[in-house]
Amino acid sequence: MPNAEGRKVALITGVCGQDGSYLTELLLEKGYIVHGLKRRSSSFNHPRLEHILDKDYPNSKNFILHYADMVDSTSLTNLLKVTQPDEIYNLAAQSHVKVSFELPEYTAAASGMGALNLLEAVRGAGLADKTRIYQASTSEMFGKVHEVPQSETTPFHPRSPYGVAKVYAFWIFVNYRESYNMFCCNGILFNHESPRRGETFVTRKITMAAARIKLGLQDCVSLGNLDAKRDWGHAKDYVEAMWRILQQDKADDFVVATGITTTVRAFCEWSFNRAGLPLRWEGEGVNERGIVASGEHEGKVVVKVSERFFRPAEVELLLGDPAKAKAVLGWHPEQLTSVEKLCEEMVDADMELAKLEIMNVEMKKKLKVPY
Repeated sequence: MPNAEGRKVALITGVCGQDGSYLTELLLEKGYIVHGLKRRSSSFNHPRLEHILDKDYPNSKNFILHYADMVDSTSLTNLLKVTQPDEIYNLAAQSHVKVSFELPEYTAAASGMGALNLLEAVRGAGLADKTRIYQASTSEMFGKVHEVPQSETTPFHPRSPYGVAKVYAFWIFVNYRESYNMFCCNGILFNHESPRRGETFVTRKITMAAARIKLGLQDCVSLGNLDAKRDWGHAKDYVEAMWRILQQDKADDFVVATGITTTVRAFCEWSFNRAGLPLRWEGEGVNERGIVASGEHEGKVVVKVSERFFRPAEVELLLGDPAKAKAVLGWHPEQLTSVEKLCEEMVDADMELAKLEIMNVEMKKKLKVPY
């Protein structure tokens, strides 16, 4: 139910991330009061939200940040008692697949048990009958895929600690929906990117490298499996699907995807071409190289393959079937941002960031500021 002002109240965990920033914008535009959960950090950890926190941003007064943590159930319960949300979007996770092999216990705690902590906090705050809850599930749960494309009925076979943790979170949401009649939903989102994507994720790593190499700030980029195939969409489009999932009459689970698969190699080619560095490939396996095919940098090796970036258990192909989301949610990916346009948008944004970096370096030189 809306609050006394007639506005719906939403709580977003993981609000500092890519999806959290886009979802905050969407909900504020729809008139929500939005509360965001952020973890305490000794470093600045919400640059994606600075424009929203600015007093001149539309409805910025309706966006409030709070400290809490998914592995601290008491902090979650207290936050829910204060905010009394109509809707919760659980986007919090340790979401880097490669890192999950290095931090398996923390990944399980944050991405798996964190979902259980949130559900118990909802019950503990007396909101089980009021609050609708969205869980950010992931295509990584399919892992070693049992069928192509993957739909809501495809069996899970995760290939990373991150994927395993997310499978637990998925099923605990289903269990609480069936056990306590709570409005718990899973959005099984396939890969979604944007200029706000973290710099360690492969798409952003590629677009940043293309821009920086073009402007002389970087020599080369090292990647892992160039032939891995992913279903990539735009994060701004995908948060619309999240919102639609919680507006349904019945709690349910949905695959959110484009239905189109693209290789890392192709994304790399589009990115470097957009930056004015068309590629050709030489060699095989870990000896393969991406070389600038023409222009002032012709012959320069700009892409290398490194075993360091291969996963212990590789996921070769992810391709989602969005038929249910189309039919039930009215969400039509074919009408939204194409992966080529997404790639261009990311490269263009990273070109601007690289130019700013150059300007900052030059300014420091003029002012004789130590680096």
